[in-house]
Amino acid sequence: MTNSCSNRVLSLDLFRGVIMLLLIAEGANLYNFLNAVVPENSVLSSFAVQFYHAEWHGMHFWDLIQPYFTFVVGIAMVFSLRNRWQRGENWLETFKHIVFRCTILFIFGIMLQSAYRDKLVWELWNILTQLSVSIFITFLIFRFPNLTQLIMSFCLLIITETLYRYFPVDGFNQPFIKHHNFGAFIDLFLMGKTHPDGWVAFNCIPLTAHMIWGGLTGNVLMDVNRSTQKIKILGLFCLAGLIIGYGLDWTGISPINKKISTISFVLASGGWCVGSFAFLYWLVDIKCYKRWVAFFTIMGMNPIFIYMFSKTVGRSYLSEFVPIFTKGIMGMFGFSEGAMNLATYMTIIGLQWFLCYWLYKKKIFIKI
Repeated sequence: MTNSCSNRVLSLDLFRGVIMLLLIAEGANLYNFLNAVVPENSVLSSFAVQFYHAEWHGMHFWDLIQPYFTFVVGIAMVFSLRNRWQRGENWLETFKHIVFRCTILFIFGIMLQSAYRDKLVWELWNILTQLSVSIFITFLIFRFPNLTQLIMSFCLLIITETLYRYFPVDGFNQPFIKHHNFGAFIDLFLMGKTHPDGWVAFNCIPLTAHMIWGGLTGNVLMDVNRSTQKIKILGLFCLAGLIIGYGLDWTGISPINKKISTISFVLASGGWCVGSFAFLYWLVDIKCYKRWVAFFTIMGMNPIFIYMFSKTVGRSYLSEFVPIFTKGIMGMFGFSEGAMNLATYMTIIGLQWFLCYWLYKKKIFIKI
């Protein structure tokens, strides 16, 4: 692995930090505020809606967050696993670590779903629960040649598409109809219920492709010497994903749908993942525009911790504690309700950033 600025791939830290900041902003209720205050049918409203999932067919920016999250974990796995094996750790030792990590992530996912419902529930729709499955599968094929991994990622998509299209059970044989598809059947089998919005737990299988592609991206970064060659490889993969993914949607072969992770969605979002990272890699690690990177990378140094914190303490405690001061103080000076709400949400985000900064300064990195 070589680059012109640093021995560390700063774009990876930046990408992860931006994702975490976006997730924290969502947990702080900032996007709901923006959507409520912007005029309807305006340019700003078209922007604000991008921070919500598409209702069913189509893709908004927010539909890319889980693919981004999964993709960046795949890149990080390459550096982590290679470092472990270079230190002399054998495959079985690493396998035990991966099993432990996946188990913890799975439990965290169940805990978060229970926190959302204010009661103990068995629900497998959380990103951490699905991430645990993707990490395990990606690890099992990690030592295969790059081409084999790529073929296996496409096999996951083809298997998923086939199951949705040809599942023989009446009532669940309509591949792209909410609550009447293969994914809904699996949810009823695993959890005894379906998600009201149509999300399915089986998404962990097709979305594993994003993690595999992240791993392949990491291999490109480490094994290809010339930076220009790296960008060309990533750029070609980006274009292929976008063209094929959107092409499948535009021709009506497979509609883009995040909630059931159709093949067109996975390919199109995968193209965005590779393209977004390639741009950041070119900007930060090749062109060395990195003065502004630290603000975001601090957020990404403890990703699982700050994600759990924002979805629990941030969502329940800070959202009630912070307004006591922001609205109390600003109210004395006659600020509008909108201004006070905005200050509240930004303060909640800022406090969590400072928590990440404190952990960073203390060199405390909470890893699983």
